[in-house]
Amino acid sequence: MAALGSPLRTLRGLLRELRHAGGRAGRPYREMPAYQYVLAAFRAHRVTSEKLCRAQQELHFQAATYLCLLRSVREHAALHQEYHGKGERSPEEVAGLVGFTLPQQPGGKG
Repeated sequence: MAALGSPLRTLRGLLRELRHAGGRAGRPYREMPAYQYVLAAFRAHRVTSEKLCRAQQELHFQAATYLCLLRSVREHAALHQEYHGKGERSPEEVAGLVGFTLPQQPGGKG
């Protein structure tokens, strides 16, 4: 299994993805319940000098998994938006998309 990295980096990544998701909702991302929940969970599971939090690694793993999900959903939506089919295309247009040109027929056809 790959290293998880810093919990702070994971938290910042989660908040960045929530900011992207909040931009579509039309309201500030800091008012989203998900934003408040993530901050509360990270604050509740931090390690202090008085206690050792056994669930910190579990929380960090779950947060990293959720970050991967949010990132993947956003990237999938962007790819879908860019490459989604736009209906029937002509053979010339399809050839142009992949970098080819259709051969010219003698006699001025094509």
